[in-house]
Amino acid sequence: MAKFDVHIIDHPTAKEMLVEFKSQRQDNVPILEKPGHYILPDYKLTRQRKALKIRKHTYLTKKFRSYVALDSANGHTLWMRNFGSLSEAIFWLETGMKIGDTDTDVRYSFKEWQEKHFEDIEKLKDQLRAKTKARQENK
Repeated sequence: MAKFDVHIIDHPTAKEMLVEFKSQRQDNVPILEKPGHYILPDYKLTRQRKALKIRKHTYLTKKFRSYVALDSANGHTLWMRNFGSLSEAIFWLETGMKIGDTDTDVRYSFKEWQEKHFEDIEKLKDQLRAKTKARQENK
């Protein structure tokens, strides 16, 4: 069974990645410092316009049991998306598909994929629980 190439990150790291991507937005070929697949637990992306600005600004807002998946595997673009479960976030990072897309594509079924990778998903959940427990003990 394949182990996922997904890393769980914290809020400062995710914010740093967002700032880096925004600063390189105007470059022809941006080069991101941390390429890979990342998941930020207990946060969601919010986009809003401030005052009379036309450009939308992206913020990370704290939300319990919500996950932000960040994909910068190609090293040039940072793709971000909100998810309600860890399994859905990993599925999107690994296949590039949302759950609704699997209805029309017969090659991938979320249920089959989830059953096939159950142990790996549980390992990631255990890693997330351990980080949460360590953070609570430090407080």
